[in-house]
Parts: sequence; C-alpha cells; structure tokens
Amino acid sequence: MNDNRPIGVFDSGVGGLTFAKEIKRLLPYENIIYFGDTQHLPYGEKSKEAITRFSVDITRFLKQKDCKAIVVACNTATSNSIDAIKEAAGDAILVIDVISPVAEKVAYELRERIGVIATKATINSGAYKKSIRKYNKHVKVVELATPLLVPVIEEGFANTPISKAVLETYLANKKLEGIDSIILGCTHYPLLQKEIEQVFEGKVDIINSPLIVVNQVIYQLGREEKLAGKQIPTYEFYLSDYTDNFLKVAKRFFGKDIQLTEKRLN
Repeated sequence: MNDNRPIGVFDSGVGGLTFAKEIKRLLPYENIIYFGDTQHLPYGEKSKEAITRFSVDITRFLKQKDCKAIVVACNTATSNSIDAIKEAAGDAILVIDVISPVAEKVAYELRERIGVIATKATINSGAYKKSIRKYNKHVKVVELATPLLVPVIEEGFANTPISKAVLETYLANKKLEGIDSIILGCTHYPLLQKEIEQVFEGKVDIINSPLIVVNQVIYQLGREEKLAGKQIPTYEFYLSDYTDNFLKVAKRFFGKDIQLTEKRLN
C-alpha cells in the first residue's frame, strides 16, 4: 500500500533544506512541502511562547496541505514546542523531530565525550543532554550556544572568512576541549560542516544528523505503509518572507527551476 501525499518539512529558514535534500536523495518518489519561517528567524533568540506559536501555525498550514508526515527540521522548535506541534498535527500525521533519533543513536555508540553546538534556546532547554542521558547515563555531554552562526548562514556568509572567524572563536571554547564527536544541534549548521571539520583538523567526528533523521522517516513511514509509490515528485517551497539566500541554497539542492511562494501565517 502506498501513500503519495507529501512530507512536510519546516524550519526557521534555510537550515531545514539540509534535511529536505536528504529526503529527496533517499526517498526519490516522495513529494515535499517545505516551509521556511524567514519572517521570524532566528528562533533561537525568541521566547518559548513565541517559538511555540510560530511552530503551531506552520504545523496547521502543513496539515491543511494534506501532509502525511511532518519533519520538524528545527532543533529550537523541537526542544521547546514538540508536544504542542504533535497536538496541532493530530494522531493521523506522523511527526518526526530532529533530536530524538540523533540522541538515541549516539547514546549507543562508542563515544565518551560528545559536544553539542546549537542556538541559545536549544542549549537552554538542555534537550540533547537530557535525551542522550536517557539512553546512556555514562556518556559525557557538553553543550555550547553558538547564536551567531544562524545569521551568518542566512545572510549568505557561509564558507567565507566571516564564518571561519566565527567558527574558530566558538570552537576554541574550553567547554569543547577533549570531545571525540560533535552534534550540529541546529539544522543550519550542516551548511558549515566542511569548515567545522577543518577547524577540528579531522580529529572530531561530525554526527550526520540529516542521515539519521531521514532513516527514521523511512522506518516510520515504512512501518505504517505510507511510503510513496513510483511517481515524479513535486517540491513546493513556502517562505513567510522572501530572501535571496534561501533561493540560492534551494536551487543548489533542488535544481534551478524551483518556485518559491511567500506565505505569511499571521
């Protein structure tokens, strides 16, 4: 049995495209509807109440678009609002967050000291540390807020001397001394993965969060017999506020003929 309804993916901006790209690669027949809440980014600087309000509004929009599943491709929304998102989606829609699958996988691997870099709101929630230690109380988890990275990426300064300087400053923090692996706890950060690897000189394992999360999507859709049948997929992109950088990144991941629709939800 197949289900050709779309998979919804949302984030505060371009970051979630790293997850949408992985869905496209591993699930080539799936339709995707992406929502980037560029009007309200960065989420990491907002209150829990505001983050929840934005996330619920987007969830209701994706529900109206008849999505069979919603990937909450935003660590800040996941760590602050996942219960409200699931309630808004309802029991019939599969909701997959970006923290739980990653935390469970790394907790059972041979790691001793895991670093997490993320937005202030995600770090303040302690979501990664709590989730990992739920499965493995012996692993050491250290967390560091890196709030400048999202605006650097959203303004188009990834892979430039600016991003390099910011990364070198953050990653030299004493909290991260002695880590053997690092979780990029914001969906924007994989866009800086090569630079992060260079700063660590290849000595720290970068956790591939998009691959882990999309494998969870495959598993859950397969279990519920909701994978799409063979078809030519469609990709829809909605932004709450148009940005040139989003179009640039989306074209790089999905081809040059994509269409963006501006959609304000409030």
